[in-house]
Parts: sequence; C-alpha cells; structure tokens
Amino acid sequence: MEKEFPIIETKRLILRQVTLDDAADMFHYLSDQDVVKPMGLDPFQTVKDVWDEIKWYTAIYEEGTGIRWGITLKDSGKVIGSCGFLNRIPKHYRAEVGYEVSKDYWGQGIASEALEAVVQYGYYHLQLERIEALIEPANVPSQKLVEKQGFKKEGLLRHYEFTRGKFDNLYMYSIIKRDFNSN
Repeated sequence: MEKEFPIIETKRLILRQVTLDDAADMFHYLSDQDVVKPMGLDPFQTVKDVWDEIKWYTAIYEEGTGIRWGITLKDSGKVIGSCGFLNRIPKHYRAEVGYEVSKDYWGQGIASEALEAVVQYGYYHLQLERIEALIEPANVPSQKLVEKQGFKKEGLLRHYEFTRGKFDNLYMYSIIKRDFNSN
C-alpha cells in the first residue's frame, strides 16, 4: 500500500481515511440494525465499538490486506458510510469489496458512486484483476447495486460464514478488469 492514505473524489463525494474524530458520525449508521445486519454484525452499542472498527480499518491498511475509505459528502465532510477492500491477496491480484451507507442516504446513488470509484481505484492503483463481493441472498438491493456496476453472480456459497450465531449462505459476485473496462 502507499505511504499516504489516498483520497478519492467523485462528483458528490470525498472518500478519505476515517479517524477517531469520525466515530460519532459512524456510530449513527453502525448502530442501525438495518445497516449492519447484511454485514453479519450486531448494531454497535457504543462509540468505543466504532473505535475498534476504525482501528481495524487502520490495521488492514497497514498490513496491506485492505483499505477502507470513509464516504463523506463534499458539502458537509460528515462520514455517512464506508467502502473499500478487504481480504486482499496481492499474489493473486484479487480482493473483496465491501460497503455500507447510512439509511438516511439510501436510494440516492451514494453507494453506487462510491463503489464505482473504489473499483476503479482497485484496478488502476492496486493492480487488481478480480474484485469479489459476498452478499446475503436476502440483500436484494446490494445485489442490484453490484450488478449495475457490472459484477456477475458466480454462485451460492453454502454456510460460508458463521455470524450472529448462525451459518450464512452468501452469493459470490465478481468483476474482472476486462469486464470493468468494457462497462
């Protein structure tokens, strides 16, 4: 990974590194059951829980296994979600992408705008060849989001993760660089 955390600018958004100062903004959406359930998480109970999430973002960046940007609106600078890569395997030129946006901003194309910018960053700065998205079958809005970006559904991974006391099936979606370039 690069030494200085990269900033990505889109039409309406600035994607940047989050800091502990952003914890209260992040708590607003990470404490929302509807936002975190598809991530396999329980709603965060305290701002200290958010500090642990921010520390994880820092750790994956420093280890080179991922990078997670805070999604901010250009006009406010407030963190309203996050998007980025995890489980990056440079040797195989692949990573998994993840995202979430505060329910206050659902249906406004924010996640789509952020995801497109992050995928582009992955191809042109991290030299990724394949980007994966793992999505619960019930999370139809997320499936539509990645399909709109050109991701293809590859299949169902049965009992792929154990979260919140149960085994979860997940759809595997992917986009390869060639698909993205022709999109």
